[in-house]
Amino acid sequence: MSRVVRVALCQDNLPVGDLAGNVRQLQARVDVAREHGADLVVFPELSITGYPPEDLLLKPGFVKEASSALRELAAGVTDITALVGYPEVDGDGTTLHNSAAVLCDGRVAATYRKHYLPNYAVFDERRYFAAGNEATVVDLDGCRIGLTVCEDIWVAGGPAEWAAVDGQAELVVNLSASPYHMGKGEEREQLFAARCSDYRCFLAFCNAVGGQDELVFDGHSLVIGPDGTVLARGKQFEQDLVVVDLDLDAASAHRATDARWNDQTETTASGRVTVVHAAQPSVPRTKAKPTPKPPAPKLSLPALLSPDTEVYHALTLGTADYVRKNGFRGTVLGLSGGIDSALALTIAADALGPESVTAVSMPSQFTADMNRDDARQLANNLGVTLLELPIEDLAASYDATLAGPFSGTEPDVAEENLQARIRGNLLMALSNKFGWLVLTTGNKSEMSVGYATLYGDMAGGFAILKDVFKTRVFRLARWRNRDGEVIPQRIIDKPPTAELRDHQLDTDSLPPYDDLDGILEAYVEHDESPAEIEARGFDAETVWRVLALVDGAEYKRRQAPPGVRISTRAFGKDRRLPITNRYRPR
Repeated sequence: MSRVVRVALCQDNLPVGDLAGNVRQLQARVDVAREHGADLVVFPELSITGYPPEDLLLKPGFVKEASSALRELAAGVTDITALVGYPEVDGDGTTLHNSAAVLCDGRVAATYRKHYLPNYAVFDERRYFAAGNEATVVDLDGCRIGLTVCEDIWVAGGPAEWAAVDGQAELVVNLSASPYHMGKGEEREQLFAARCSDYRCFLAFCNAVGGQDELVFDGHSLVIGPDGTVLARGKQFEQDLVVVDLDLDAASAHRATDARWNDQTETTASGRVTVVHAAQPSVPRTKAKPTPKPPAPKLSLPALLSPDTEVYHALTLGTADYVRKNGFRGTVLGLSGGIDSALALTIAADALGPESVTAVSMPSQFTADMNRDDARQLANNLGVTLLELPIEDLAASYDATLAGPFSGTEPDVAEENLQARIRGNLLMALSNKFGWLVLTTGNKSEMSVGYATLYGDMAGGFAILKDVFKTRVFRLARWRNRDGEVIPQRIIDKPPTAELRDHQLDTDSLPPYDDLDGILEAYVEHDESPAEIEARGFDAETVWRVLALVDGAEYKRRQAPPGVRISTRAFGKDRRLPITNRYRPR
């Protein structure tokens, strides 16, 4: 008789800190999984608290309430086994673990403690957690299931191998909160397939979905077979429920010629593996398991999104969740008629709906009629409200006020930046009056070299394009127009300009963006030396000039609002350089 286990993977959007709301959502998912006839339902890493809870974990009251929330959830888990992530306090009351709880029969039957704690890029888990040192295998009616949490499956060996080899688990489950960056999906599938082939086991990977501050979790839960074949795939950037039947005898067949399993004559595990039996309930069941089970679910295998598609989805999801989870009633941004504000407005409208977005055109004496017309056309295409607040008189008033202190000097960047700061003031006034979040529109190229005005165009609460280089801004605008023009083509085609003086172009101050972005990617994202960057074919003088601009703008970036992370090295948690810093590469 075959040993088939029906697994339900619930990739859910679970807000950080919403303990009561998360328990309600998890319980509802448990009920749905039970209706599907699932034997095992799996949730993401730290699903009780949301991920990452950061320094909330240093609050004893928060951790205590999370434990109470887990017990509340456990009480409603009957006729099914659930795997739920939560922060577990050790017996000493002071040590904290990133754990997966095994819930069945209305109780917490066992826990597994995450072994590999990431402490790089955006991760700070060693700040909060102690590492576990054992594997946990759940015996579910003769089906052996190994437990892991996130990083445990990314690192070869360790709990995944202990569970599969020593504990003879035919299925390894991974509770995960794996944040998105460009290309992460393919990277995951290739690495996880290699793990399955090596351990001759099935893998059920359940990932979180949703935006949390700068991070975006893309879902993309996976079920992979013992031969490395992807059997099921959750949707990207959406909540999803993936239900799949797994015949664990298929894993046994793959192990038939492997000495690692043939040399073992018993199914008992070594000292580093704990086996937990998820037995039949010891108390009367509140709801009988459906007999017979519902029909086997169809395998879900949607195609992976293209690179530009996934980036756009990440930006919209990150923006939508930041605005909604923080309780803002709407958003507002400055619309210049240029490419950056055009793309930012389009993403905001797609993320939140046009009724939740207000665009503000703030023309000065240097604003071309073409840009005012393009701004109106874009707002009309998107269906968003457009306000027009001219700033020419305000700028003249500022100039008059400063005429004395500025006497005897020539107009320069000081007068130019006054215009940007006037615009920032107007947007913040609208924010204060109507409770709108100000969205800034600057891109990663500008933020890298400081080509932005502090308290001007940098003023705001969320920076949609903060991690998007200028060259990708153009690509995303073209991608958004793939089914018909939304962003007027003239906005995409015309040379970028800040329009703070007559006949100004970005290239007056910066190298061409193709060159600039290539240098920035090498220096900011890969920490390459000037010599290495020059070896890529870039002009030496340009390289040194760009690096000097990057190093000199750290104080500005530290004051910039958060924004969606789409790369492996975003400004913020990824890249933490001192502001006061005399080191310069030789």
